[in-house]
Amino acid sequence: MAYFERMRDVVSGIFSPQVIEQRMAAGWQMVSIEWRRELPDSEGHSAGVFSEEIPYGLRISDDCKRLEVDPGENQALLLMMDLLAQDFSYSNIVSALNESGFRTRDGRPWTRVAVFNMMPRLIEVGPRIFSSEEWEQRRLKFARRTAPEG
Repeated sequence: MAYFERMRDVVSGIFSPQVIEQRMAAGWQMVSIEWRRELPDSEGHSAGVFSEEIPYGLRISDDCKRLEVDPGENQALLLMMDLLAQDFSYSNIVSALNESGFRTRDGRPWTRVAVFNMMPRLIEVGPRIFSSEEWEQRRLKFARRTAPEG
């Protein structure tokens, strides 16, 4: 079975065809283009249109039949949970996320409000995170750092 790496470019300015040329030269293949527009007040949601946000940390699978863990967003959730467990302030969590290169789903740097708004999602994914192998490794590393030397 072939495995594929996926990447998402967030366009924040005027689109440049050179980006496509660079990606193709690096071996990437374009698989989709997503468009959005602000709806005029006169237009509402179309019947049958899915309007719920996909929870942060998840994405639609390649077969479009289920949600699966988004590795990048999941790493951001792990970092948030790790820093919260260590009693870091929102400002410190924001700094750590941004310095580690994590961005919000819309491509913006993290803010204290954005991290605060992730609290319900962190509560929701907490049981999955706390039972993961990666969390256990983080917990052991943290326990070694805080253990008194003697």
